[in-house]
Amino acid sequence: MRRRIRAGDRQAFADLYEDHARTVYHHALRLTGDWSTAEEVMSETFLTAWRTRERLEPDGGSPRPWLLGIATHKADNAKRALRRRLAFLARRAEPPTVADFAQETAGRVDDARRLAAVHAALSRLRRSEREVLTLCVWSGLDYAQTAEALGIPVGTVRSRLSRARARLRRLSEEEEHGERRRGRGEVSSEAAFAALSEREETA
Repeated sequence: MRRRIRAGDRQAFADLYEDHARTVYHHALRLTGDWSTAEEVMSETFLTAWRTRERLEPDGGSPRPWLLGIATHKADNAKRALRRRLAFLARRAEPPTVADFAQETAGRVDDARRLAAVHAALSRLRRSEREVLTLCVWSGLDYAQTAEALGIPVGTVRSRLSRARARLRRLSEEEEHGERRRGRGEVSSEAAFAALSEREETA
């Protein structure tokens, strides 16, 4: 498939999208914490993949690491753009509150809370650690594939992943201790870390 994609085979690229669009979207969602931004990242990832298809190595296994590497950079760009937009909006007068009567969206509240908790925990990591963690733990890449996606040595992947997990454990323990003292029960980074631990990288 790699050679067909490099050659501009549109059917091969359509198959690539069909096989990996969902994976790219979920990876972007974990990095950005926002559904609409994740959709934009996914679209931009495949657009960039098509434009830069000749950079894809002709030999190798699944092109998924290549796609997730592009998505990781796009998500980082999207987050910087979002921060600029929020800073601009913060300087403007607050618009009047409009009631939300869309009852069909009520079922997404719990998902949104859980996503916010996970994203809050991830935001407390260094960017390099966050990228490795999301690729290895959630997107299912092994060490070699993650190294390919990010363009770093395998040993660096291992060390960053180890540091990320250690830092999340420490943060979750600190927050759990603080919440017990305060007697509060809201979603915390402990819950986020539990979500992060659901899928361990086994390579």
